[in-house]
Amino acid sequence: MNKGRQALSVLLVSTLAFTVCFMVWMMFGVIGIPIRKALGLNATEFGLLTATPVLTGSLIRVPLGIWTDKYGGRVVMATLMATTVPAIWLMGYATAYWHFLVIGLFVGLAGGSFSAGTPYVARWFPKNRQGFAMGIYGAGNSGAAVNKFVAPALVVGFGWAMVPQVYAAIMLGALVVFWLFSHTDPAHLVPSNTRFSDQLKMLRDPRVLKYCQYYSIVFGGYVALSLWMVQYYVGEFGLEIRSAALLAACFSLPGGLLRAVGGWLSDKYGAHSVTWWVLWVSWICLFLLSYPQTDFSILTANGPAQFHLGLNVYAFTGLMFLLGIAWAFGKASVFKYISDEYPSNIGTVSGIVGLAGGLGGFVLPILFGALMDLTGIRSSAFMLMYGIVWVSLIWMYWTEVRRTELMGKNASQFALHG
Repeated sequence: MNKGRQALSVLLVSTLAFTVCFMVWMMFGVIGIPIRKALGLNATEFGLLTATPVLTGSLIRVPLGIWTDKYGGRVVMATLMATTVPAIWLMGYATAYWHFLVIGLFVGLAGGSFSAGTPYVARWFPKNRQGFAMGIYGAGNSGAAVNKFVAPALVVGFGWAMVPQVYAAIMLGALVVFWLFSHTDPAHLVPSNTRFSDQLKMLRDPRVLKYCQYYSIVFGGYVALSLWMVQYYVGEFGLEIRSAALLAACFSLPGGLLRAVGGWLSDKYGAHSVTWWVLWVSWICLFLLSYPQTDFSILTANGPAQFHLGLNVYAFTGLMFLLGIAWAFGKASVFKYISDEYPSNIGTVSGIVGLAGGLGGFVLPILFGALMDLTGIRSSAFMLMYGIVWVSLIWMYWTEVRRTELMGKNASQFALHG
């Protein structure tokens, strides 16, 4: 088999494997709802429950990126998938809150698959196609949407405990397919005796910190809202779990599938241009989503007049759909920055940036729950995200935009190379 066909085969089976891993990683976004009801959890406890798998999936990302550079993505990805199968199966037998938290930590290893697959896939393609290839692979984020189609049907038909048992079988099948159709190229290995602590020194690079901040929004926010949206629809609009999951998929699906388009746009127009527009679209959407359902009274010449102001379920879903598209593009553009600026160190830097994004996905659901318990306002989750986007816009303006000619004869040159 020639290199081109091997590269395509690696890309396809890696994307399949990542989709399944992401589906498993987001499992609590659906089964957490009946578990919350059975255990009587408050919003903060529910946020911790959904976020626990995200913690280990985030913390493992840096070492996985390093190991992928050193040992190759095929071995690292297959080992990771095999490790999660027993934990996924055991989840169906958990009964106490602490059972779910402990087993969730091991199930969460599946979330680290991104840092193994990204450098593995990228090295099979030339630099001018790496953004597109990583975007295709990153479309495995749509596993969050697949989870919203599969899990509710299993919950309604057989109870929540059937979901982890079915998911364990799916993960095992994906592992077999991945191993049969993936390949190894010794030329892709990066010989290194660098220690883990040495790799973390990359955090001293202000550019890496900035990309961590961007990714905590476009990926961390995506993970957090994917976990949070089903119960948000149930609580805010009174929907049953299948309808809520279907509408929540309107955010998760484009947020995964369109990542490849974001990769292509980043290859063509540059990571900076795409990221700048992503942040502005996010800012507008989150501003509108932040407004709580409000009833108010105005004294008129004819007496008090009552008014209601707030998003209905259709407007809300439309804004979430647009936000999902923007974040899909943003996830690809951040990694285009990395492949452009750190070509010999993609595994390590992508692991660090992925860690930051994953930690965002861990912390945000807990903060969403705490804000909900504190204020009683469900849209406080979007208020928090709105503030975080403000930080990134200001940071990007001072470090990139002020040094860039956005209008005039030189603007297109930067767009192509910046």
